[in-house]
Amino acid sequence: MPLDWGTYGGFLTSVKCTVESVLPWAACPLNANRTGPLEECERATPTQYFFYRETLNISPSIEENGGIHTGQALCFLLAWVITYLFIVRGVKSTGKVVYFTATFPYVVLFIYLIRGFTLHGAINGIKYMFTPKMEELANPTTWINAATQIFFSLGLGFGSLIAFASYNQYHNNFERQAIIVSLINSGTSIFSSVVTFAIYGFKATVNYENCLERTRILLLNTFSLSEDSITIDNVFERIVELNTTYPEQFAELNGKLEDCNLESELSTAVEGTGLAFIVYSEAIKNMPLSQLWSVLYFIMLLLLGMGSMLGNITAIITPLRDFKVLSCISNEVFNGIVCFICLLLGLGFTTTSGNYWFTMFNDYGATFSLLFIVLIEVITVSYIYGIKRFEKDIEDMLGHRPNWYWKIMWAGVSPLLLIGLFLFYIINYIQGGTPTYQAWNKDLGKSEQMEYPVFGQAFIGLLLVSSVSCVPLTALYVFCQRRKHAQRHMQQHTVNTVAA
Repeated sequence: MPLDWGTYGGFLTSVKCTVESVLPWAACPLNANRTGPLEECERATPTQYFFYRETLNISPSIEENGGIHTGQALCFLLAWVITYLFIVRGVKSTGKVVYFTATFPYVVLFIYLIRGFTLHGAINGIKYMFTPKMEELANPTTWINAATQIFFSLGLGFGSLIAFASYNQYHNNFERQAIIVSLINSGTSIFSSVVTFAIYGFKATVNYENCLERTRILLLNTFSLSEDSITIDNVFERIVELNTTYPEQFAELNGKLEDCNLESELSTAVEGTGLAFIVYSEAIKNMPLSQLWSVLYFIMLLLLGMGSMLGNITAIITPLRDFKVLSCISNEVFNGIVCFICLLLGLGFTTTSGNYWFTMFNDYGATFSLLFIVLIEVITVSYIYGIKRFEKDIEDMLGHRPNWYWKIMWAGVSPLLLIGLFLFYIINYIQGGTPTYQAWNKDLGKSEQMEYPVFGQAFIGLLLVSSVSCVPLTALYVFCQRRKHAQRHMQQHTVNTVAA
């Protein structure tokens, strides 16, 4: 649950630097002799170096732990203090805060939309976004990721929707609200994707043109050509000409010529923290008034993380308050205890290897469990509780029964889709071999794929099991309680019969 804050908090230290003339991730720091930039930063990029070395101070692998990163830990503590202050008085104070945390990111996104469309190369990103790739659509992993994204954005399977809905009036029109929320969620996803790909297209175009410029300079120096003989627009034509005219001299460029390809720049797969903190930050530093855009961007990230945390923490606190033992504790004290426990549980993510554990939780602690829990919810409501009983409940609350569309989705389409995705996930996991993660190699200045060690694989198994074990364990407990109650009833009935 505190994973988002562990990463957000670590990078928030950069926000204070955005008022300076140069962003802290815009240039490489000097080496110890102050004679040039650090070699690791030169091998990578300034943004990558700042994120992995300055912000995270990341270890070479998950097996090496250098202790808690003080900066991240303090930001993590601040994040939980802010969360506590927002939920200190319960759902009333939380609801007021959510109005702001949910609406302000739209303002920032709209500003970024206008700015994004004015950036050079933005149209390349938009075209790439709306160009379908059949090989990706045929890949089951794409649909698993899409379903997981919907679960995350809507809050399905987390309990936050149920927790907030429990405070509604009995006759609240939740059918209309469900439709509105779904439409807004889908619209927001498309809207934010357009903004993202516009900025991503700008970054890819800048990288592509920088590659062409480096190639142009290399050709000019190698063949002693005049400055205006080669331009960015005719680099490829001149390469063919020079290769034909001077084959021996051109052969000496083997290994030096870069493969400049805009499609490759656009298709670079980046997600998670890499997209949020490296790709976006790298694009921002190339914008005019980069300090302003940086402040807006990281404030938006902070509010998005805060909004998610408020929903998640409410999903934990609301059912716990139903226990009689805990109901006598005041909101201030009880909410403080919950936040403090979550703070302690999340401190592990602020270590130098914490980002690797974050990735593990992100990859294996949510997708499998969300698919399983939502599938169980649909099956329970449709086939165990029964659609007819569910219809009567809805009619009692809304005054009318749900139409045929809802019943088809609940009883047929949704369970089948979820079962298919669940099976695909299990098959992909089995066929995938040993789980891997991306580790930062400071000697190469880039991330490289590494296999999880034995303890990491064991922990992944524990994550997968523990996240779904509550369902069969609760079912077993209820079964045993009912069986025990039935036996007592039989014994009581036998005693009464003998006495009579």
